[in-house]
Amino acid sequence: MKLYYAPGACSLSPHIILREAGYKFALEKVDLGAGTTAGGEDFTQINPKGYVPVLQLDDGQLLTENIAIAEYLADQKQESGLAPKAGTLERYRLVEWLAFISTEIHKQFGPLFKSATPEVTRQTQKDQLAKRFDYLAAQLTGKQYLLGDFTVADAYLFTVLNWAGHVKIDMSRWPVLETYMTRVAARPQVQAALKAEGLVA
Repeated sequence: MKLYYAPGACSLSPHIILREAGYKFALEKVDLGAGTTAGGEDFTQINPKGYVPVLQLDDGQLLTENIAIAEYLADQKQESGLAPKAGTLERYRLVEWLAFISTEIHKQFGPLFKSATPEVTRQTQKDQLAKRFDYLAAQLTGKQYLLGDFTVADAYLFTVLNWAGHVKIDMSRWPVLETYMTRVAARPQVQAALKAEGLVA
């Protein structure tokens, strides 16, 4: 397998999952601005959508989108415990979290990364994220992870919450989330992913 990634982007989520599940894989860094891979390929020929992550399977097929990649990787290594068994209510709870993280948190960050976004829009996005963080903090109170044990949803949530500092959101308002982030970051495979992407020393 090969993961096309950009350091610190949402592709960090499947990167963490690959390591947590014990996969053997290669990494290919993508310069999203230039639209090229570290190997000199035109990234739009690999993913016409123009963004990461892209997972190249062993048979050469390409899989995109965080939720699809997360579930695929978890299902191929069920012994990893990174997702409840398909068809169970617990699995749909996982999908519920993945959808919430994708649509209500991940996408809310988008305008905050663009220099042309007006200040009023930035504040609106931050206010919306604050409501989502209030909800997350309430759900995580008394829990180690979203579903009790570490799952692919935690890999995704950690990835997007990690962007807060870059867009100047003070997370001290949510100590439960700060503690959660510290807990996830301390996992050996999460540390390995962060180091491989050059995000920590």
